[in-house]
Amino acid sequence: MDGNLSPTNLEYYEDMFKLQSYATLLSSFLNEDGRQTLVLDSTIFHPQGGGQPSDKGSISNPLFKFIVEDVRSKDKIVYHYGHFEDSRKDENIEKGAQVLLTVDEGRRKLNSRLHSAGHLLDICVRNVGWDHLEPGKAYHFPDGPFVEYKGEVPHNELKSKPKELELEASKLISKGGKVSVSILPYDKASELCGGSLPDYIPKDSAPRIVQLGDSLGCPCGGTHVNDISEILNLKVSQIRTRKGVTKVSYNVE
Repeated sequence: MDGNLSPTNLEYYEDMFKLQSYATLLSSFLNEDGRQTLVLDSTIFHPQGGGQPSDKGSISNPLFKFIVEDVRSKDKIVYHYGHFEDSRKDENIEKGAQVLLTVDEGRRKLNSRLHSAGHLLDICVRNVGWDHLEPGKAYHFPDGPFVEYKGEVPHNELKSKPKELELEASKLISKGGKVSVSILPYDKASELCGGSLPDYIPKDSAPRIVQLGDSLGCPCGGTHVNDISEILNLKVSQIRTRKGVTKVSYNVE
């Protein structure tokens, strides 16, 4: 592995709907766990993070095709893990080669719907009277998406609220609304998010803010639908509250 790699340009940050693009291969090597790894100067592949699974797809040129099975980011460098379709060895890959990136469209769309539905759930939680809850840990994987909120709710509301949340989500989905993503100066981002940002965001940074329709924005590095209506349908499967945390499990259908 080359220890002098530059930060990867995140193309999906500005264009979440780009499913093909070209990049330059910077490094190809076996990771410490034995996985073949490619590093590029830029990528449209979303790495796993922020509660969202990574994209999958392929990286290719006339000499090879690399199947991308997992994508991770560390120290601003994105690592694409997978295997060469023809079992080709690392030494046959030339640094500086131009490659075509192709993201699996179906997986990207599902991940984006699940992630956007998590943000929509935040809005619904406030709208049904649980505005004291603060979003915390989120998991937007297809095998059991949920959002955990700081704060508890009355146990006598746990049976009625799932239906209320679903009705609120249905109303917002039917109405629709543009989902916008912007990279903004800290002060402007803070204003769009209701006057404050989480402490982990440096004040000299330019956060990436997602906003569903005319709702308050929030910092987010994930991919999303273009319009709220594309979420299609949000179902709340369970709500649990204990030890200062309320967990809302959901799915999209």
